Amino acid sequence: MNENTFKERLKLFFIKNQRSSLRIRLFNFSLKLLSCLLYIIRVLLENPSQGNEWSHIFWVNRSLPLWGLQVSVALISLFETILLGYLSYKGNIWEQILRIPFILEIINAVPFIISIFWPSLRNLFVPVFLNCWLAKHALENMINDLHRAIQRTQSAMFNQVLILISTLLCLIFTCICGIQHLERIGKKLNLFDSLYFCIVTFSTVGFGDVTPETWSSKLFVVAMICVALVVLPIQFEQLAYLWMERQKSGGNYSRHRAQTEKHVVLCVSSLKIDLLMDFLNEFYAHPRLQDYYVVILCPTEMDVQVRRVLQIPMWSQRVIYLQGSALKDQDLLRAKMDDAEACFILSSRCEVDRTSSDHQTILRAWAVKDFAPNCPLYVQILKPENKFHIKFADHVVCEEEFKYAMLALNCICPATSTLITLLVHTSRGQEGQQSPEQWQKMYGRCSGNEVYHIVLEESTFFAEYEGKSFTYASFHAHKKFGVCLIGVRREDNKNILLNPGPRYIMNSTDICFYINITKEENSAFKNQDQQKKSNVSRSFYHGPSRLPVHSIIASMGTVAIDLQDTSCRSASGPTLSLPTEGSKEIRRPSIAPVLEVADTSSIQTCDLLSDQSEDETTPDEEISSNLEYAKGYPPYSPYIGSSPTFCHLLHEKVPFCCLRLDKSCQHNYYEDAKAYGFKNKLIIVAAETAGNGLYNFIVPLRAYYRPKKELNPIVLLLDNPPDMHFLDAICWFPMVYYMVGSIDNLDDLLRCGVTFAANMVVVDKESTMSAEEDYMADAKTIVNVQTLFRLFSSLSIITELTHPANMRFMQFRAKDCYSLALSKLEKKERERGSNLAFMFRLPFAAGRVFSISMLDTLLYQSFVKDYMISITRLLLGLDTTPGSGFLCSMKITEDDLWIRTYARLYQKLCSSTGDVPIGIYRTESQKLTTSESQISISVEEWEDTKDSKEQGHHRSNHRNSTSSDQSDHPLLRRKSMQWARRLSRKGPKHSGKTAEKITQQRLNLYRRSERQELAELVKNRMKHLGLSTVGYDEMNDHQSTLSYILINPSPDTRIELNDVVYLIRPDPLAYLPNSDPSRRNSICNVTGQDAREETQL
Repeated sequence: MNENTFKERLKLFFIKNQRSSLRIRLFNFSLKLLSCLLYIIRVLLENPSQGNEWSHIFWVNRSLPLWGLQVSVALISLFETILLGYLSYKGNIWEQILRIPFILEIINAVPFIISIFWPSLRNLFVPVFLNCWLAKHALENMINDLHRAIQRTQSAMFNQVLILISTLLCLIFTCICGIQHLERIGKKLNLFDSLYFCIVTFSTVGFGDVTPETWSSKLFVVAMICVALVVLPIQFEQLAYLWMERQKSGGNYSRHRAQTEKHVVLCVSSLKIDLLMDFLNEFYAHPRLQDYYVVILCPTEMDVQVRRVLQIPMWSQRVIYLQGSALKDQDLLRAKMDDAEACFILSSRCEVDRTSSDHQTILRAWAVKDFAPNCPLYVQILKPENKFHIKFADHVVCEEEFKYAMLALNCICPATSTLITLLVHTSRGQEGQQSPEQWQKMYGRCSGNEVYHIVLEESTFFAEYEGKSFTYASFHAHKKFGVCLIGVRREDNKNILLNPGPRYIMNSTDICFYINITKEENSAFKNQDQQKKSNVSRSFYHGPSRLPVHSIIASMGTVAIDLQDTSCRSASGPTLSLPTEGSKEIRRPSIAPVLEVADTSSIQTCDLLSDQSEDETTPDEEISSNLEYAKGYPPYSPYIGSSPTFCHLLHEKVPFCCLRLDKSCQHNYYEDAKAYGFKNKLIIVAAETAGNGLYNFIVPLRAYYRPKKELNPIVLLLDNPPDMHFLDAICWFPMVYYMVGSIDNLDDLLRCGVTFAANMVVVDKESTMSAEEDYMADAKTIVNVQTLFRLFSSLSIITELTHPANMRFMQFRAKDCYSLALSKLEKKERERGSNLAFMFRLPFAAGRVFSISMLDTLLYQSFVKDYMISITRLLLGLDTTPGSGFLCSMKITEDDLWIRTYARLYQKLCSSTGDVPIGIYRTESQKLTTSESQISISVEEWEDTKDSKEQGHHRSNHRNSTSSDQSDHPLLRRKSMQWARRLSRKGPKHSGKTAEKITQQRLNLYRRSERQELAELVKNRMKHLGLSTVGYDEMNDHQSTLSYILINPSPDTRIELNDVVYLIRPDPLAYLPNSDPSRRNSICNVTGQDAREETQL
C-alpha cells in the first residue's frame, strides 16, 4: 500500500501534473542537448591520430574531466529513463524495453556506467550524438505539455513545422558526426568539412570536392540517404496536407491584430463572387474605411472565383477568409468577433426554402449576440414574418418588405427602384462623362448624388437658416449651393422627418439630411466667417452680383444660377420672372417668394399640381366619398412587426368570395376585369405565392395621402391560391382582387385585364431562384416577360430579377445597334472601376427592371450612414412618422412649361404647396437605330434620307437641358450616330440608296406583319374567352423611347414636356388645426369586434 502510494505520488509529479511534467521534460531536453555538446567538445579537443588502423574507429582520446561530465549525464539520463519506465509500466515489460527511446538511452548511457568499474573502457567510442533524436522526442512532448499547461489549443501547422525542422536537424547532425568519425581512418575530416559534405549531398548539388574514402563511411552515407528519402517525404506530405487544410479553413485572425487594427466580420452561408464584390466595392468606397480589415466567416470551402479575386493584391492584404460556422464559439473566437467593429449577417436568397435560410440567419444572429453582446449587428432577412426574431439587431433590412414597397411605388412614381438604387450606391458621378450622348452625361453625373448629414450650426450650407422655415432653407440652399435639403432630425429625437413642411422652424442643433454629389466637408466651398443671425429682415439685394451665390461648384459639376432674392419682405415683394423674348415687354407669370416663416393658411395646392388631396374637397363631396371609403389603420396585419400605415379602407371587409376576380359569386356576377368597369387602369402583380411581403405592395398604393380618385385597382395573379390569413389582411382594402393563374398562360393574362392595365409587375419566383448554373435562375422570367413585351407593346412591365447582370436581356433585340453600343459602354465603365456599370442599360434607367441584390448596398452603407435605412423606409412608405412627408410625383404638362427651369420649379413648389423636388424622370424619343429595319443604314446615308420635316420634328422632341446645348444638337446627334456605329462594328455600306430603301421597306413590312400576326393571336383568344377586343391597342409601340433619372439636377436644368418630377410632400395631417376635433375624429380607425383577430406568427 505504501509502495503504491509512493508510486502514485511519483506519477503525479512526473507525468500527471502538467506544470511539473513540463519542468521534467524541459530538464530532460536540456540534458540531451548537453550530451551532444559534450560530444562536439570531445571531437574538437581530440588531436587527429596518424594511420589508418581500425582501432581509431573503436577508441578515442577522452580527457578525464570530460569523461566525468559524460558519466554524470549518462547516470542521470539512465536513472530518469528507468524511473519513467517504471511509472508508466502497465504489465508488459517488453513494451517498455523495446521502445526506440529506451534502446537509444541504453546505447548512450550504459557504456559510460560500465567504464566506472572498468577503467580501461574510458576511451571507448560511444555514439553520444544519437542523443539528438532523444532531444527531438523530448521537445515534442514538451510542446504538448506546454499547450496543456497554458490551456491553449496548439496549432497543428506549428507542431508539424517544428517536427519537420527538428527531423532535418537531427538527420544532418547525425550524418555530420557519423561521417567525421568514420573518416578518422580516411581523410581525417573535421566537423566543418563534414557539415559542408552533408549540405552539398542533401541538396543534391554534389560538387565532389569532399568525398568519403572508406567503405564504412560510404555505407553510412548510403544508409543516411535512404533514411532521408523515407522520412523527409512523409514529413513534407503531412506539412503540405496541413497547409492545404489551413488554406481551406483560413487560419486565425490574431488577437494582437484585432486589438491594434479595426475589422468587421461578414457571416454568410455561401459566398458568391457577386455578393463579395458588391460588399467590398461599397464598403471600401468610403475613405475612412480604407484601414479596415474584412474577415469572412463562411461554413463552405472557398469558391474558385472567390479565391482568384482574394489573391489580387488590393484585396489579399485586407480580406481574410475563415472557413467556419458562426454557431461555434471556437470559430467566432478565430474571427475575434468580440473585438470586431461590426458583424454583417447575410441570408442566402438563392436557397429553395427561403424560410429555412431565414432560420439559419436568425440562429447566426443569436449566436453572435450571445458571444459578443457589444458587437453591432447588421442583419439581412428575407421574410418579413421572421423580422421580429432579430429586433435586437442594430440595423435590419427585410428583403421582401423593401422589394414589394419599391415595386408598388414604381407603378405610381415611375422608376422609383432606380431612384433608390442610385441613392444607396456610392458613385463618383463620373459615369458616362466620356460619352457623346448628352443624356448619358447628365444621367451619369446626377447618379453621383447621395444622402449626407451635417449639424446645422456646423454647416456652411444651412447655418444661416437657423430660425427659418424648412422649405425656405431647402429652396435657398439649392439656389446657392445646388444641394437638396430633404429632412431633419431634432437633437433630442431619434425620428427623422422628411420635409416636415413650412411650419417646421430650423434649430441650430438639428441634423440636416441633404442630397448632393459630395458631402459638405469634401466640397469646394470654403467656410466663410460666421454670419450674424438675427430676426431682422435682411437688406435688399441690388442685382445678381450682390447675391452670395457660388457660380460654379468645381468639385461637383453643379452650376448654381443667380436668381432674384426671395426673402420674406412683404406680400407684394418681388417675385421670379422669366426673361422677355426679343423686344417685347411682356412679363411672364411670376412666382411667389418662399417665406422665412410660412403662414400655413397660405399653403394650398396650386394649379401646377393635378392630384389634390381629399382634405381640400368640399363638404358635400367629402360626405359622399366617406360613404365608400374611410381612413384608418388596417385592422389586421399578416405578420408581427409591420409598421402601421394610415390607409384608405372599406367600412366593412369584403367577403372572400368577392376577392376572386375571375369567379362569380352570390354578391357579384363578374368573371373578368373588363366587366367591373374600373375607372382607372389596373395594376397587375404576377407572383408565385401570396407571401406576407405582398402585403407591403398593397399598403403604399392605399396610403391615406393617395387621392381616392387616383386609386388603381390591384389584381394579384398568383400561381398558388392564397391562404386565409392573407385574405383576412387584404379584404379591408378597396379594389384589391386576386386570381389563380400564370403569366405563361395567355388566357389567364387576358382574364385578369392585361389589355387595359397601366402596369404589370412580374415578381421573381422563389422556386426558380436556384439553378445549377447561377445566372440561369432568371431564364424563365426573362423569356416570359419578353413574350409579354412582344404581345402587349404598350404595357409598362416592371420585372424583378435575381441577378442584376441579366437585365441586359430585358426587351432584348439582337440586331439593335444602339443596344450594342450601350453594351460596349457598360464594359468600359466596369473597366474604369464603376460600381454602377449597369446603370446605362435602358430597362434599368427607365425603371422597368429591378434586382433586390442591388439593395444589399443599403445594409453595407448603413455602417457609415446609420440613417440610410430609416430614410429609405420613409421614402418607400414602409414607416410613417407623424410630421414626416412622403414620396410622390407630378407630371409636367404644356401649361407648366412657363416655369422653364428646375430652380423656378423648386421655388414654385416650396412657396405654394411646401413640396421639395428631389429629381426628374425624363423620357425622350430614341432616334437612334432601334429597330431591325434601320440597322443597314450607314451614318452618312441616314443623315441624307431625313427630310426637313423629320429634322424639325427630331429637334423638337430631343431638346437638351440647357439652351447653350441646343445649338449644337445636330452635331451631337451626328457624333452619337458615329459613336454607336463605331462601337457596334457594323459591316460595309450598301452600294445604293435605292436598294437600301427597298430593303428597309421589306423589313418594315415583315415587322408590321409579325406584329399584326401577334395582334390577331391575342384577339382570337379574347373572342374565344368571350372578352371584348375594344381597348386592345395593337399598333401602339412605346419601344422607341428612352427614359432616365436626374437626381437633384442643377438649378438651370430646363423643364421639358412630360417630365415626371419626384416630390417629397409634407404630411397632410400636419396641417389639420388642433382646435377642430371633429376633423380629427373623422379620420379614424374602422376596426370592429371582428377586426380583433389573431396575428399569424
